[in-house]
Amino acid sequence: MIKRILTVLLLFPTLVCAQINTDRVMTIARNALYFEDYVLSIQYFNQVINAKPYLYEPYFFRALAKLNLEDFQGAEADCDAAIQRNPFVVGAYQIRGLARIRQSKFDGAIEDYQKALHYDPENITLWHNLTLSHIQKKDYNSAKEDLESLLKVSPRYTRAYLMRGEVSLQQKDTIAALTDFNKALELDKYDPDAWAARAIVKLQQSKYAEAESDFDRAIHLSAKNAGNYINRALARFHQNNLRGAMSDYDLALDIDPNNFIGHYNRGLLRARVGDDNRAIEDFDFVIQMEPDNMMAVFNRGLLRAQTGDYRGAIQDYTTVINQYPNFLAGYYQRSEARRKIGDKKGAEQDEFKVMKAQIDKQNGVTNKDVAQNKDETDGSGDEDGEKTRKKSDKNMNNYRKIVIADDSEAEQRYTSDYRGRVQDKNVNITLEPMFALTYYEKMSDVKRSVNFHKYIEDLNRTGILSKRLRITNMEAPLTEEQVKFHFALIDTHTSAIVADEKSASKRFARAIDFYLVQDFSSAVADLTQTILLDGDFFPAYFMRALIRCKQLEYQKAEQAAETNIPGDKRKEITAVDYEVVRKDLDKVINLAPDFVYAYYNRANVSAMLKDYRAAIADYDKAIELNPDFADAYFNRGLTHIFLGNNKLGISDLSKAGELGIVSAYNVIKRFTDQTE
Repeated sequence: MIKRILTVLLLFPTLVCAQINTDRVMTIARNALYFEDYVLSIQYFNQVINAKPYLYEPYFFRALAKLNLEDFQGAEADCDAAIQRNPFVVGAYQIRGLARIRQSKFDGAIEDYQKALHYDPENITLWHNLTLSHIQKKDYNSAKEDLESLLKVSPRYTRAYLMRGEVSLQQKDTIAALTDFNKALELDKYDPDAWAARAIVKLQQSKYAEAESDFDRAIHLSAKNAGNYINRALARFHQNNLRGAMSDYDLALDIDPNNFIGHYNRGLLRARVGDDNRAIEDFDFVIQMEPDNMMAVFNRGLLRAQTGDYRGAIQDYTTVINQYPNFLAGYYQRSEARRKIGDKKGAEQDEFKVMKAQIDKQNGVTNKDVAQNKDETDGSGDEDGEKTRKKSDKNMNNYRKIVIADDSEAEQRYTSDYRGRVQDKNVNITLEPMFALTYYEKMSDVKRSVNFHKYIEDLNRTGILSKRLRITNMEAPLTEEQVKFHFALIDTHTSAIVADEKSASKRFARAIDFYLVQDFSSAVADLTQTILLDGDFFPAYFMRALIRCKQLEYQKAEQAAETNIPGDKRKEITAVDYEVVRKDLDKVINLAPDFVYAYYNRANVSAMLKDYRAAIADYDKAIELNPDFADAYFNRGLTHIFLGNNKLGISDLSKAGELGIVSAYNVIKRFTDQTE
């Protein structure tokens, strides 16, 4: 799913509306969108559209939310409505172009990007997506023209060189492709895609050792790309390093368990080294994915016979023969299996079929079906020598060959890379998020420790809150049902507060609901009232600090997006604005010195302000209180790296990875070869 498509699109100038309510709802909606709470944001945009259907902004932003939810048809319709109301908004054409691409409407997408470039001719994102749309249509000449224009706008944009190299490969110009890939590496030696792209060319040139070396670098920089392991396995296979190839298929399948090529090729290699039962498991998986894959069925038949399952083998051979009635190897193997189970008559019938075909061949008689089968696959299995075949190759005689991707699959390497935020080229090196008190938490793929504090647990036991409060920095966006539930709860809490204005707990409960529906201003107001009613209730200070920090984050992003707007005189966000956040966290630490998450959040604030020494001191304290605090190790590791202390940073990141933050390993690889 596309994440945070172009922040500058999201952060348009705030609406100047006659009604304060509409302005407020729009602000909350954009807030929800910025923090990726897409379902909730749509609810708010609906309210604005109902109140003022003539505005283009709510349609535009709702389209962006729908795009992130993969409702591409709905996103396109909303962009249509936005453009009808204001045809000069570049972002609307860009978002509609993305929505059309996802529906394979490439002509419409090209039209949108060309229109947008008319208004904004130096927009890298637009040129990038226009190029990829032309590549999808196989209009390579137009794609190269786009790339020439893109490189004039941004001569150091490495993706342009990678895309042009891909186009050259499609045009069979390996030398031009290699030149562009080398240029991309010259500009950015830490781009894993550039190493992988050059490695592919080396594979095509049969320079397998060089290809393996380039794939090593690509994997070093991006450890979670299954395709790189699959391709390195091919380079190793061609060097007769079967164990190394098999290890790569294992790693690829750990990352992408449904990878067809990984299972098929690992099955072949397992069969070669005598690991028959596990080879059968791989072919079982392939056949489950593609029941009509006769080569996999035949290979499984051979393995079943090898392990003594002759009836299973006969069943597989028969399936293949029914599909390919002139596949002689099928009859030969079935005759052998039939003899093993005492079916002498069946074995003789199969042997007669093989013998007759051999006599016909000697006499020059050509079987039409065999000829057709061969014609269908001419050239497809020979391009990379006798050891490999293309995935689309249906020539049954190639059943023992290692599978490589078809050209059409290779093209997909960049066609999925439609740009949202251009700066998000690689995995961003960012701090783990701040902790919050909330009801909803995202499920983690990797098990982590449960975040716990006795005071919060006691608060949950009181039953004051509508749900169990969780301490997490993996907040989950609300579903449509949850949105309705919390809006209803706000009304319920409001009635309770009217009846008992002096209840701090009721104010806090409503503040949590306001926070969940992204109404930050109302949440802060309720938390302030909670503090006035009970100055020792530290969760209120903790949440007020978090929400104010999020407000500042949004304002900074908005400010960055609007620096070029004439007459924009809004006050710049500075370190002074964060003092109120720090003071609240100081108060939490004073009231609950064992509340580890306050030290962690305060450290994050210091790191945001580039006060790295103060950040490390707080991360140290957090780790002292909780020696298994994975997020604190990760962030302290990054902070050490920001200070140039790579050795200390990598040590912390290693511990974070050990405790379950998988992305730590990617960062370690990117900084291991850098000197202090």
